[in-house]
Amino acid sequence: PGSGARRVLTGSDAAGYHAHRGLNSRGSRMKKIEAFIRHEAFEPIRNELLELGFPSLSISEVKGSGRQKGITERYRGAELTNYLRPKVKLECVVADRDVQTIVDTILKHARTGAVGDGKVFVLPVEESYRVRTGEAGEEVLQAHPDPAAATT
Repeated sequence: PGSGARRVLTGSDAAGYHAHRGLNSRGSRMKKIEAFIRHEAFEPIRNELLELGFPSLSISEVKGSGRQKGITERYRGAELTNYLRPKVKLECVVADRDVQTIVDTILKHARTGAVGDGKVFVLPVEESYRVRTGEAGEEVLQAHPDPAAATT
């Protein structure tokens, strides 16, 4: 180092360097997208993502609170307010180049302009493995080859 020589990183040095740069151990980038959306927005999002070549999604029914007001109901003569509103949590892991396509699709179908439309988070993924074969990295993602290029 210092005279223009390149230092080769190995082992934990390389893993730390790649993680710092948002790369996995093979130098590729992956992101996890988590979206909390209204139930009625899910099917249009799922259908468009399938058309774009992104079939792999994980879905959970969740409850949460935010700026959206609670629902007040009467039960046995008493008023009860439930501040936890039902949402769908959509999760998918994609190559970095596909993130904007996924986020744009979610926003297009989930946005009504009202409080409670939801949130989208994009998180780095250090590594991924296919349990059946042991494959690692972007090869385990279920996207068709370069689906983002098909939208431009």
